[in-house]
Amino acid sequence: MDYVWNYSNPYEYMSRVARSTMPPLIISVSITGGAAGKEMNPNIPETPEEQAQQTYEAYKAGASAVHIHARDESGANCVGDPARFREIDKKIRKLCPDIIVGNTTGVGPNVTKEEALDVLEAEPEICSLNMGAYAIRQTQKARKAPLTGRPEDVLCEWIFPFTPSFHEAVAKKALEKDIKPELEVYNATMFDAVQNLIKQDLLKKPYWMQLVISPLASGITTPKNVITLVDFLPAGSMFSLVGVGPFQLPLTTLAMILGGHVRVGLEDNIYYRKGELAKSNAQLVERAVRIAKELGREIATPSQAREILGISQTPKQWD
Repeated sequence: MDYVWNYSNPYEYMSRVARSTMPPLIISVSITGGAAGKEMNPNIPETPEEQAQQTYEAYKAGASAVHIHARDESGANCVGDPARFREIDKKIRKLCPDIIVGNTTGVGPNVTKEEALDVLEAEPEICSLNMGAYAIRQTQKARKAPLTGRPEDVLCEWIFPFTPSFHEAVAKKALEKDIKPELEVYNATMFDAVQNLIKQDLLKKPYWMQLVISPLASGITTPKNVITLVDFLPAGSMFSLVGVGPFQLPLTTLAMILGGHVRVGLEDNIYYRKGELAKSNAQLVERAVRIAKELGREIATPSQAREILGISQTPKQWD
């Protein structure tokens, strides 16, 4: 099957739907993020052991890839320590023998670009790479006992300075270490940065694009904006979509319809439905699997996902 195709070509789209030849759906699970923790939803995994267990549950539910943030001992703050990432990666691999392991280079608001680059020393199979700067204003809630690390609410205004030199440094290091970058695009202007990496031959095809549709960072969280971003995809690209908060369910469903792939999980959305906290990452994966099957999309196994993304069929090990 040809996994890379022109999503904007109406005739190819109609043919794929009519002949049921959409590619198997890669479901990535982002188990814990750079901001919200147990103070927002007690089911968010923070420790390496919790992250490994929830990844295993999501893997059994149908996730073929995992996106990881490492946290400090308190669980309140994200860290860029490659040893911490390697510890999590190793625990996940022990439970999930072939899942695709991805580490963030976005890390968190208090981590320097140098520390973020050091994450690649953990040598994951995939690394996220934010393709432009953005700003967020957010209140981090107090962590009440038995939680530790943030005794009071903190109003934060963060600027994430992902610059062209950072993009190039991550892409070069990833190329050297055979790590596939997952290019996170929040708005159409970031495609200029993508093109810069392509022109410098710092990316291998197929290009793996992650469209992040967030009310905090993307602004316009509508189906029309998603379709616009899909139209901007460079030739040779495949895309996955992240819908943040209440936009996770409708926009990941749209991505499935369009022939793309999806990311779900407690980093992006702590609720299952309005007023109901999600019980686990697996619960969100299970819902994505049900919807995909109703839409006629096969769920990609880790082996199929590796083939689609051009990643080695031999899962990486961490000794």
